[in-house]
Amino acid sequence: MKLTVLGCYAATPRTFTNPTSQVLEIKNHLFLIDCGEGTQVQLRKYKVKFSRINHIFISHLHGDHFFGLPGLISTFRLLGREKELHIYGPKGIKQAITLFLKLGDSWTDYPLIFHELESKESELVFEDEKVNVRTVPLIHRVYTNGFLFQEKESPRTLNIEAARKYGIDKSQFNNIKKGKDGIDASGNLVSNKKLTLDPPEPKSYAFCSDTVYNEAIVPIIKDVTVLYHESTFLESEEHLCEKTKHSTSKQAAQIAKKANAKLLILGHYSTRYKSIELFKKEAEDVFPVVDLADDGKVFDFK
Repeated sequence: MKLTVLGCYAATPRTFTNPTSQVLEIKNHLFLIDCGEGTQVQLRKYKVKFSRINHIFISHLHGDHFFGLPGLISTFRLLGREKELHIYGPKGIKQAITLFLKLGDSWTDYPLIFHELESKESELVFEDEKVNVRTVPLIHRVYTNGFLFQEKESPRTLNIEAARKYGIDKSQFNNIKKGKDGIDASGNLVSNKKLTLDPPEPKSYAFCSDTVYNEAIVPIIKDVTVLYHESTFLESEEHLCEKTKHSTSKQAAQIAKKANAKLLILGHYSTRYKSIELFKKEAEDVFPVVDLADDGKVFDFK
């Protein structure tokens, strides 16, 4: 599982910082999460292949989280895309995007499939044999979701040394890989568990976009491997949180602690502060394992 942060600052783009957008690589999928202005430039800058992006998840319809989407959709068309593109986002996103395409007479030559969301409860929005994605309902000034990406457990793998130890013939290997028990040279049954290795523990990633402090998300993201949680303000500006429906770095840390996350990544910083290191310092007073998102930063979770 690998995360590339394309942008992680609040509100307006600057020459040296970008609004929210991330790429999550998980089980051979490349998911684009949010698409603020400048996203496609950042994709090129960090050498992310456009052709691998088939699913885009938009948390909410504020400009710093989706104004880059119409341009990206149009660029896919100019590049001759043929594969379908799935977009998951709040109800209204289809109307917003298709209006751009209509007024610009630039309809896509590829299937553009919208999955509009309006439930206030967590729901499964994507699933295949390797990954599932659920919404994480958040509380912001408009309808907003975070997203929980979860790996499914991989099959057990054949332990060649154990097979040799028990005298298992090679002709049985395929069946053992499929979960069947083995038979040794004496005709005794050897359990599959003795002949295979445990798969790696499945990883998970929770993206919690703009939100006021909300403990209701804790059961949804419980025991998550990595939690990205917005931290627009420091504690000194906590009084702004209720009005703007944002969180402080300490509040993000409190959510991480309650959810028993293994790692907290902070982002969506207000540009009023001189250093993002201040966010990390405040969060560590509550939760010990904290890292900072920054534009272009790559997190590789082995």
